[in-house]
Amino acid sequence: MPEGSIKPGVVRVSAGARLHLGFLDLGGDLGRRFGSLGLAIDGFETEIVMRRASHFAVQGGEPARVESLLRRLAETHRLDGAVAVEVVSAIPTHAGLGSGTQLALALSLAFRRLHGLPEDAQADAAALTRGARSGVGLALFRHGGFMLDAGRGPATVLPPIVSHLPFPSDWRVVLLIDEALEGAHGETERAAFAALPPFPAAADVCHHVLMQVLPGVAETDFPAFGAGISAIQRRLGDHFAPAQGGGRFTSARVGEVAATLERAGALGVGQSSWGPTGFVFAPDPDAAASWAARAREAARGKVHVRICAARAGGARCDSLS
Repeated sequence: MPEGSIKPGVVRVSAGARLHLGFLDLGGDLGRRFGSLGLAIDGFETEIVMRRASHFAVQGGEPARVESLLRRLAETHRLDGAVAVEVVSAIPTHAGLGSGTQLALALSLAFRRLHGLPEDAQADAAALTRGARSGVGLALFRHGGFMLDAGRGPATVLPPIVSHLPFPSDWRVVLLIDEALEGAHGETERAAFAALPPFPAAADVCHHVLMQVLPGVAETDFPAFGAGISAIQRRLGDHFAPAQGGGRFTSARVGEVAATLERAGALGVGQSSWGPTGFVFAPDPDAAASWAARAREAARGKVHVRICAARAGGARCDSLS
């Protein structure tokens, strides 16, 4: 915001969900650890409305968490002014859809706009401890699309984005959502990472990413993309299985539906982050509708099925007054 301009009294920010499609190298044998693929998707959105207030107040989902983030932002920027926030809608929490990062960054963007501060999502992500392993959450918040980050090196603050591609507009993703479970998060997630054995398949995963997944997106080659994602997810699912009940999927119900679709020929099958949300990609809306119908039949009401498209743009920020 230019110096001397009028600060808005009310700000609205909306941010979409994301899929985390896999890590590249969990051990970092070549000097960089993690590295990850991510895709911004529509269908789920966190929307907040923020205004100045006499004290911190939160209406809507996760009030304690939101207030904690707001106080940290005020402390970081050395501002005394309190704000009131209404959480109009929220991405499902701990479902593998990036809810925590999108909420934190939406709050930081609204806070900066409300107080006339220049946008700096990277600084806010560091202050709010987002992006400890993956850099795609921040990048997808800002830009949408399909991302690859290069992981963490010795001097990394936030993992750098090394590929940002528009996702083919006809492609769809069928989400398989177990609303009865949550994926690992917080201390449980940190403990799970610490307990994992060495990852033996990093070179293989990187090969699939470079020679199938990325060119598949760039050339709209769905079979190459789908085969690459499935291969990556099988290797990562087997590696993470001890931390998620012994299977490739956190939710056995999601795993059963995904396996049914894969046996029927589905491509791009896997789990986003720690789940429990699973996914299957499709080359067009008709194929997505067909896979979704098969999924609902296999799920027998135990798994929620939803079709989403990629989200091309980043978060939206509007001054309401």
